[in-house]
Amino acid sequence: MIKTTVRAFAAAALALLPLTTATPAHAAETLSLHDGIEALPQAAESRDGYERTKFKHWIDEDKDGCNTRNEVLLAEAVTQPTIGASCKITVGTWRSYYDDTTVQGPSGLDIDHMVPLAEAWDSGASQWTATRRQAYANDLGAERSLVAVTAKSNRSKADQDPAQWMPPAIDAQCTYLSDWVSTKLRWSLTVDRAERHTLRQLAAGCESTDVQFERV
Repeated sequence: MIKTTVRAFAAAALALLPLTTATPAHAAETLSLHDGIEALPQAAESRDGYERTKFKHWIDEDKDGCNTRNEVLLAEAVTQPTIGASCKITVGTWRSYYDDTTVQGPSGLDIDHMVPLAEAWDSGASQWTATRRQAYANDLGAERSLVAVTAKSNRSKADQDPAQWMPPAIDAQCTYLSDWVSTKLRWSLTVDRAERHTLRQLAAGCESTDVQFERV
């Protein structure tokens, strides 16, 4: 199931958080999946120095009482959840597109960083400021960046790239490739040789799939 939620409010929240310096607005871009893969810069990966704590996440950027995790849950709910004090979310229904599974209640869900934090570090985020890493880890400005999925599928994926893991639902795979490439293009992240090779191979079955992104 393809995600169709729109988080218009989040673009403003992201804009309030500076990156390295004042960043000019970029126009939204659309490429074919093939061209998007070719547009990704290639570089060797390095995990040296990575710590998850270097990406401060699940914060309440817009000060409305709901942190990033809860904002994603609210945006992606199929049926309206109950919202209690301190943005405590209960009840509700979600659809995990990785494994085409309906989830009742939020406890069975994880919020997945489309490109995992460790993979982002390997692909260029090691050179970012802490502020930019925080912006990445809480990116509500693009619906592809963060996704509510079953805890089982998220933990199966862990920090792997598409050369190592793809969603088990066959119908999800072209969407997943588009989301992955769009996120890397949005944040100017690189791919290594094995990753690009796998992306090219998998994209051969996704001829009508586009990537849409807005650089930050």
